[in-house]
Amino acid sequence: MVPLERLTQIKGRYEFLEARLNEGAAVADLAALSREYAELKPVVEQIDTYQALAREAEEARRLLADPEMKALAEEEIARIEAELPEAEHGLKLALLPKDAADSRSAILEIRAGTGGEEAALFAGDLARMYQRLAERRGWRWTLVEETATELGGVKELVAEIGGEGVFSQLKFESGVHRVQRVPVTESGGRIHTSAATVAVLPEAEEVDIDIPTSDIRIDTMRASGAGGQHVNTTDSAVRITHLPTGIVVTSSEKSQHQNRARAMQVLRARLYDMERQRQDSARAAERKGQVGTGDRSERIRTYNFPQGRLTDHRIGLTLYKLDQVMQGDLDEVIEGLVTADQAERLAELGS
Repeated sequence: MVPLERLTQIKGRYEFLEARLNEGAAVADLAALSREYAELKPVVEQIDTYQALAREAEEARRLLADPEMKALAEEEIARIEAELPEAEHGLKLALLPKDAADSRSAILEIRAGTGGEEAALFAGDLARMYQRLAERRGWRWTLVEETATELGGVKELVAEIGGEGVFSQLKFESGVHRVQRVPVTESGGRIHTSAATVAVLPEAEEVDIDIPTSDIRIDTMRASGAGGQHVNTTDSAVRITHLPTGIVVTSSEKSQHQNRARAMQVLRARLYDMERQRQDSARAAERKGQVGTGDRSERIRTYNFPQGRLTDHRIGLTLYKLDQVMQGDLDEVIEGLVTADQAERLAELGS
């Protein structure tokens, strides 16, 4: 079990933060203190639940010595011993190290892979799936850039998904998504396999990534797209090139000012993601377990339309509800991935 000293330290820190906030912390410190307080609150609640059960168990054991109370004490001990494992598990989960980016919004990038036009159509299906998921969860969906095909597919799409904890829910979506179905372009009725790549990046703030003006080149250009999408009469599209890395980001909505802000937002997210990956590698923390490495070259999921089947290969999850999934019902998949990640990290702590 978790050492008592650590639990005492956590509760002590929580009480200190509560006192600081109640007495009126300086405005400069208020946001950071409030964030830490909010993060510790559910942890302290789990500590209190576990410790209350432990105290009840101790009291019940003392009553065993009283002949008149022994039967009642044995009932209490049986009840507490049934509840303690769940309370202990909840406490261990609460104490797992947090990913600093979990509470953030996310940048979603989808690119058609192997499979030509069918891959682009599938990439478009994935984009709509995530947009419907965002609507179901009450998250904000903001399209940053889209390169469409004549048949309505998507070669490349970048969107911001805004909301509390979006990254924690979507970070396991990064990787290669494979589809098996009869393409609309197939006259012989044969099943084809194609793929699209998904990348989910935590949204970065300016304080996370400092980008000197000398490191970027900004070009304006005339927006264009299939079927008249994003075609503007002014040169409003913005392309930003990060010179040290060669990363290129574009945004093609109507407002040039807005395009610049959104393109910088995506650039910061990509650079922040690169830095996070570099730090993970430096600490040898690229975990290869139940939910994989998060490598975008890794095949993570198959969508089999003839059988109405979705299979997530990392956790061995198979669902025969593909229609609902494509309508944004990803709750079961996301929950399975989060639970597998928690189980692996708990196992690592115990080893």
